[in-house]
Amino acid sequence: MNTFAVKGNLIHAPVFGEIETQIGSLLEVDRDGNISSVISSDDPELIAREKYYRGKRNLFELSDNEFLLPGLIDTHVHAPQWPQLGKALHLPLHDWLQEYTFPLEARYADVGFANQVYSSLVETLIANGTTTALYFGTIHIEATKRLADICLNLGQRALIGKVVMDNPEQCPEYYRDRSTSVGLNETYELIDHISSASGNASKRVLPVLTPRFIPSCTDEMLSGLGKIASETGCHIQTHCSESDWQHRYVIERHGCHDAQSLDSFGLLQPNTVLAHANFINDDDMALISSKSSAVAHCPLSNFYFSNAVLPVRKLIDSAIDLGLGTDISGGFNPSIFNACAMAVTSSRALEEGVDAALPAHERGRRNMRIDFKEAFWMATTGGGRALDLKIGMLRPKYAMDAIVVDTSIEESNLKIWKDLDSSDDVLQKIIHNVHRTNITKVWVQGNQIK
Repeated sequence: MNTFAVKGNLIHAPVFGEIETQIGSLLEVDRDGNISSVISSDDPELIAREKYYRGKRNLFELSDNEFLLPGLIDTHVHAPQWPQLGKALHLPLHDWLQEYTFPLEARYADVGFANQVYSSLVETLIANGTTTALYFGTIHIEATKRLADICLNLGQRALIGKVVMDNPEQCPEYYRDRSTSVGLNETYELIDHISSASGNASKRVLPVLTPRFIPSCTDEMLSGLGKIASETGCHIQTHCSESDWQHRYVIERHGCHDAQSLDSFGLLQPNTVLAHANFINDDDMALISSKSSAVAHCPLSNFYFSNAVLPVRKLIDSAIDLGLGTDISGGFNPSIFNACAMAVTSSRALEEGVDAALPAHERGRRNMRIDFKEAFWMATTGGGRALDLKIGMLRPKYAMDAIVVDTSIEESNLKIWKDLDSSDDVLQKIIHNVHRTNITKVWVQGNQIK
């Protein structure tokens, strides 16, 4: 890869609650696809470095209407549910799984079907600015391998898991691992496939241990995955205390909450990402924090399937790393910018309450709201921290995972008024009004993939 630079306006969120905007800066990228320096507009070196890259024809010059942002990080995606986006949202979680989701996921025994769906999904997420995705696959090893290959071919950074689910009491006969040993052996097989895949020397695609959630797995399966985690150091992803039903199920089966149960099986690690976590309590938060595990906040699907709002600010105060997830297809929008907007909206609903029959001071929980800056941090820096990867910021030694948002696209709801909108206003408008057509360039590890 040749070195190159991008000259223009940069926006990122290195600190929770703070936005850093650099006007007319020069961002340099090295041969490995990492950011080597960011030269500000008042630096005496700027003119010489800009001239150097222009002479090499390796300079991307952005207009005043374009903004360079870190690539968006989706920390919870169900890849096989892409055809289901926008469907069956009227059902409670348990019925949604049994009547719609499991029958759909069972179809991925057909690798041709998997190839069609997964290609469409990855292309769509890239178009929406998602440079990194943490994917749940299905129980099917060949289809999940195909997802990894597609991410490699299309250039997206991805963490991919073969879902394991072997509990006959909760999983239908037509859709579960043939046995515990098969589920564990195929997990090893996926790890080997991704680790040795052609074009993956940089480990842009990583394997993930993926117990769907405690109800779907026997204790033997959970113990086996804990052993694999200890042996390999792989990332781990699962659902945690998502809904009333799931939360009660684990209490009745194991006599404790999800976080405590997962920890007892060795599945609460620094590279563990827990999806949802709406019903965790103070003790759970302390445990998750002590293990340096992270939470994937999925605000849109929480409204539909959890009937709860995650207290984001309380988790941040508990020193828990937080990313954002679309939760396709429990969430019906593939854009992480939309997840940012929903995170802000849901936090306000939690703080202010929604029952007009109650006095205003009795409706909600105080000090729960977040704003667009904090949501954008979760979508970028927070996601990188949750995955324990050097992504999410426009800083030296971080991967050049970035997007260009063009605010001048006519066929768009995004309109910037230069005499009215500050740099913070620009970002807030991007979050709430951006369309995939506004995202004109996407880089992952220095490779332009859109």
